[in-house]
Amino acid sequence: MLDTAAEDRFDRVTRLAKRLFSVSISVISLIDADRQWFKSSQGLDVCETQRDISFCGHAINQYGIFIVPDTLKDQRFADNPLVLGPPNVRFYAGYPLTMPNGVIVGTLCIIDDKPRSFSKDDEATLEDLGNIVIDELLSIKQNTLDALTGIFNRRGFELLSHRTMARSDKLGFNTCLIFLDLNDFKSINDAFGHEEGDNALKIFARLLVSSFRGSDIIARFAGDEFVVLLSQTDETIVNDVLRRFQQSVEQHNQHNAKPYQLTYSKGVVHRQANQALSLYEYLVTVDKAMFVDKAKHHQKNETVIK
Repeated sequence: MLDTAAEDRFDRVTRLAKRLFSVSISVISLIDADRQWFKSSQGLDVCETQRDISFCGHAINQYGIFIVPDTLKDQRFADNPLVLGPPNVRFYAGYPLTMPNGVIVGTLCIIDDKPRSFSKDDEATLEDLGNIVIDELLSIKQNTLDALTGIFNRRGFELLSHRTMARSDKLGFNTCLIFLDLNDFKSINDAFGHEEGDNALKIFARLLVSSFRGSDIIARFAGDEFVVLLSQTDETIVNDVLRRFQQSVEQHNQHNAKPYQLTYSKGVVHRQANQALSLYEYLVTVDKAMFVDKAKHHQKNETVIK
């Protein structure tokens, strides 16, 4: 979600909150390691602030609504630059956006340049609006994750990859796209059933996640096809991570009690920063590279059979 474009589904909530509470600012903030980023904001020109001076950084440390009736009377915020300067925060109320697993990812907050009280009815209204935001976040999660493996699906991959490539171009970073196809997947399904085929896909996805970096975008693209987009990378890093993945697959096969082994074909394409190569062209190129590798796999199998 971070750094994605504005969406009306969230803007409707912040517009409504601003009107309902008659405040100068209404924001949906998402908290990163060192910043708070605004998915939607009304009455505020900036798109992010430092986490260490943010009110939302305090709000996510509790599960109930965080209220500051008058910032100048609260020693935690009286000397805060957001209080002493624009946007001159005097009142703050934030509802933590809590996911089903208990993780708080951000807040729906309202801000005013005048101190004010906040009733129990006000708290209930802000909570209702906050739960709408949570529902929308969960909807996005459901639409961008693969239900079987738990990694991104094609839609989620494309959404994140467009953003990652644009950001990489802006910062001058190279990227690498890897396309992986699980070999002989149809044979696994035919010989051992679809449940075992699903299990093979889940294991393959788990090995990808454990081998690649946390910053890499890993997705089940379609059927038995997987893709990984790496940013801030060079050939040495790519070779290292591919070697680590191959070792993980080999170790799994050695200790696997199943009557089959996991093997795969891969395509690897590097993209220089600001290279005239769109995501679609990137995918077409790496898909072709994967099929070249897959043809070698089939030739090898035919030679073994002969």
